[in-house]
Amino acid sequence: MLRRVRQSLRQVLFLMARRPGLLCGAIVLSVLLVLAVKFTCSRAKNVVAAARPPVRFFSTEAPVVDLYLGQLDQVERLRSMAEVSLIFFYAPWCAHSMAARQEVQQVAKKLAKQVQFVAVNCWWSQGKCRRQNRFYQYPIIHLFYRRFGPIEYKGPFVAPYVESFILRVITPLTYLPSRATLEEFLSYHEPRVVGFFQFNSSPQPPGYITYLSSALQALKRDFRGIVRFGVVTNKQVAEAISLEEDETVYLYRRLNSSLIFPRRERNFTSEAICSWVFEHHETVLHWLQPPGTKSRLLEHELTKGPALLLFLPHNPLGSNPNSLLQQVADIAVRYHSCDINNHSNLDKSFTSHSCCQSVLLPESSTSVCEVCLSLSQSILTSSSIRCMFPSMAHGEDVLQSYLRHCCLHQESASVSMKTTTSLGCSNFLNSYSPFSQYSACCRKVEPQLNQSQTKEEPDMQKVPPMAPSSSIPPSSDPQQEGDGITGLWCQTNRTLRFYVLDVALNWPLALRLGATGNTSASLHQEAGDGSFAAIVNLKDEVHYVLHRSPEATLTESLEAFIRNFSAPYSLLQRHLVGEEERKAGDEGTRHPDKHQHPRPLITELTTSSFLPSVMDLQKDVLLFYYTQWCGFCSVLNHVIIQLARLLQGNGTITVARVNVARNDLPWEFMVDHVPSILLFPKYRKHFSVKFPDELPITLPNLLHFILQHSGSVQYADKPVAASSGAEEGVGPIFRAEFRALQHEVQALHRARERLSQQLAQLWRDNRRLKFDTRSLEAQNAELQRERQSLEEQHREKSWQLGEAVRRLQELADTSENLLNENTLLRVLLRALKDRTETKEHEEVERTEAEQRRNHMAS
Repeated sequence: MLRRVRQSLRQVLFLMARRPGLLCGAIVLSVLLVLAVKFTCSRAKNVVAAARPPVRFFSTEAPVVDLYLGQLDQVERLRSMAEVSLIFFYAPWCAHSMAARQEVQQVAKKLAKQVQFVAVNCWWSQGKCRRQNRFYQYPIIHLFYRRFGPIEYKGPFVAPYVESFILRVITPLTYLPSRATLEEFLSYHEPRVVGFFQFNSSPQPPGYITYLSSALQALKRDFRGIVRFGVVTNKQVAEAISLEEDETVYLYRRLNSSLIFPRRERNFTSEAICSWVFEHHETVLHWLQPPGTKSRLLEHELTKGPALLLFLPHNPLGSNPNSLLQQVADIAVRYHSCDINNHSNLDKSFTSHSCCQSVLLPESSTSVCEVCLSLSQSILTSSSIRCMFPSMAHGEDVLQSYLRHCCLHQESASVSMKTTTSLGCSNFLNSYSPFSQYSACCRKVEPQLNQSQTKEEPDMQKVPPMAPSSSIPPSSDPQQEGDGITGLWCQTNRTLRFYVLDVALNWPLALRLGATGNTSASLHQEAGDGSFAAIVNLKDEVHYVLHRSPEATLTESLEAFIRNFSAPYSLLQRHLVGEEERKAGDEGTRHPDKHQHPRPLITELTTSSFLPSVMDLQKDVLLFYYTQWCGFCSVLNHVIIQLARLLQGNGTITVARVNVARNDLPWEFMVDHVPSILLFPKYRKHFSVKFPDELPITLPNLLHFILQHSGSVQYADKPVAASSGAEEGVGPIFRAEFRALQHEVQALHRARERLSQQLAQLWRDNRRLKFDTRSLEAQNAELQRERQSLEEQHREKSWQLGEAVRRLQELADTSENLLNENTLLRVLLRALKDRTETKEHEEVERTEAEQRRNHMAS
């Protein structure tokens, strides 16, 4: 490599030595290029203007210290002056920061005496905040409680929510001085934590600060403060929850056993307490607050299973508990309650409506079994109670299986005890239904029977129905009867997760799920309390909307809604979201006479108008599926318009289109891609035809498609149904169906022949391809051999060229040495020649001098 570089340098120097003008031109061009770059850069520096200095972001009247130059070093000094500080990091150009500025100013005016409000411009390039912090979004709020912090606020930038979060930071603990306050504190549905600390030995026990820090750590995880922390200082009050040792942390759980922080297993630190609480706490209501930007929060929660989304009006600063939230929380707690008492109450509710049959056991002549079908009171009325037993003629085996499952072990036990009468009952659900179950009770027949009765008893197949067993007494207290919701979470496979959202902040989401009205205030007129509920099942891609009646309360409506969803065969109908036909309504209001407007060329269908338009038996409907974001659909608009113009005079063909991105359709009418075209022929809508994907969507192809599959052409000879009787009207329809089936069979035969021909052709092509493959493989092998020989020749030629280059280089070096030696020889020869000439000249002069001397001497 070095030898080649040296050769290149020698050649360049040799060329420059032979052509000195080329060297001068290269130098001149390099100087001009450097001057041009320098001149351009000097002009660019002058074009860029310096940034304007920032100005105050908050008004001077607001009690907020505005560090608009990004003076981050002054934040520490301002924090040390107050117990609680709020730091608002903003960018002056950010629209979110501008919107949050008004909310923060409103909160600052209320809490200026308790909290130090500081705003820092973190966008100014010369400020210290920009150099030390790397924020990916604005604004950002950090709260500091004394030396603890920062606590980042992750909620909506709305004044009530920000103020509520600040108040939680100011008072992270709730003081519980008496048993009444403790019971009230534990009566809410949110998770509650109680700490017992005695303030006797010192002003603050050692573990109290750790417990206070754990409450602040919880606010870091949840800005709403769902987990509330309380503190008890009185030993008598602590004994109400069985707390005896000092510095004990107690986690209250409603559905399971409450827990005490294990100090022997975990370190007593704020992080350990907070992690322990969030690992073991119970939450029946989950608050959701989508950020309003691109986020997967909602998808992450909905993928866990069916979700009940409750949109409720919520005031974070409300002093009194929200009554709607309390009703929903009560339903959620009862829904998740699965203890033994709840099951006994459920059994009582089942026995309130039961239908019984008494059957003689085949294994014994002295035992009978009473099988009762018990139904939940919540799904029945007095007029709807019916026995749903299978008939004895067809369902005897079913009843015998129930008897063998429930009664035989009871009968054997009674025989072993040798008692005159014995009773045993067992219950089991039917088909995984949480609202119905079978109960079977075995009973010994009295032994005081005469001979005739003893003879007749084996022939009995059924005895008169008995009264319900005393082991399952009917409930007389209506409050203790099951409501169909208590413990339902443990009785059905279709479990629900309860989510609560603020209707004012999440109204666009409620609209997309099916809420009506332009604003959330319209819900107060319809629902009466401004609430909206929907069940979303992301796995099945369906959701259901709660339609409340005016006289029903929220509790009654939600309980019925949940029961209908949990039933094995749900009566709920899938909610389809479609576009509101507001333009048509406005035009109808302005112009009462609808006949004045001409019929549109293309009918725009929505969710509500889809089925009435498409299922019109008297019209052939050509339906075009499109979306607003589909570029191919926009390209085809002119083709659909031309087709509608050609068919405008035909009253039996309708050209329609539907935006499937904004209108939900029944599953049987959905398509797998857009654009798609379907034809629903008249008289036979169930024989809809899809436009072939391999054909280009052009006007001639569409016309041929309509004429081929339309009902008017296919059933032109269809007779008119006679009115003389049902048989005269049904016969032509059957004949038409038979002719259509014959055509289809013939078409299938022709298709089979074409397929056979195509398969034969494919077999021949496959055979020819095999021969071609073999010949190509042989040619490939020959080419590989030729390639190997060429590579060998290439390597040999390369080696020869390398040798020739080496020899040429040696010759060049030798010639250069010879040239140097030749030049030296020339110089030597010239010197020898000059010396010889000098000697000859001296000899001549000496000879002449001798001749003169001799001549003078003579």
